[in-house]
Amino acid sequence: MTPQDRELIARLCADRAGLAIDPDKAYILENRLGSVARREGFGSVHEFVAAVRDRDEERLIWAAVEAMSPAETAFFSEPRTLERVVGELLPELARRRGGGPLRLWAAACGAGQEVYSLAMALDESPPAGASIELFGSDLSEQRLEKAQAGLYSQFEVQRGLSAQRLVRHFEAAEDGFALCLRVRQTVRWRRVNLMDDPARLGQFDLVLCRNVLGYLAQDARARVLANLQRTLAPDGWLVLGENEAAPGLNKAPGRRGFYRKQPSTRAVA
Repeated sequence: MTPQDRELIARLCADRAGLAIDPDKAYILENRLGSVARREGFGSVHEFVAAVRDRDEERLIWAAVEAMSPAETAFFSEPRTLERVVGELLPELARRRGGGPLRLWAAACGAGQEVYSLAMALDESPPAGASIELFGSDLSEQRLEKAQAGLYSQFEVQRGLSAQRLVRHFEAAEDGFALCLRVRQTVRWRRVNLMDDPARLGQFDLVLCRNVLGYLAQDARARVLANLQRTLAPDGWLVLGENEAAPGLNKAPGRRGFYRKQPSTRAVA
């Protein structure tokens, strides 16, 4: 890739998805875009980027942007956070809803490990008297396809899954493990760009968007936080990574990464 190639990809990523891509990190760009170039039938990354520039096709542009979006994911990352979600937040919300459904959204969940971790935890300890509607989303169509298939390699299941959970929720499959249909069927999927207007998604009682903000440019970070806040029910929760901050939201004392809307906008319990 030439410097001009890298600058083009960085600019497209910023414009379309708010991603902060360093064009000087040539190895990362070459590595991420190499598989896309091969999939699209190009002989090199440079040829692929030239086609992105010359053809101005949305499909090719988004193939490049999606490849550069954050892909790092693991089962049951920051496990204490999920324990609090399932053991504390959801029972509280269930009492407030009086048996009505709870809508939960795992945003930017990559290849599914994030939302499936929540689904497994709910399967093991469902909140009493609550029905759950669980949604998963990502920017990348490729990762969403993998997530819906529920097939993971030995390496992937070793990252965060206990032996007990592997036995309970997975079956051996060719070249890896398949998540059981019971858990897969609890999740509904949609491609979502967090920079877009979220009105079509409706409101959620809880939104998980963990360890994503650090990949965004500063102005995009503020826009994404505002969009996520708009999706929250008046007494809903936004759960970020333990070391992430959400200016403008009310941080829960003693709960790292847990935020609510400001008290003036909350519904009366």
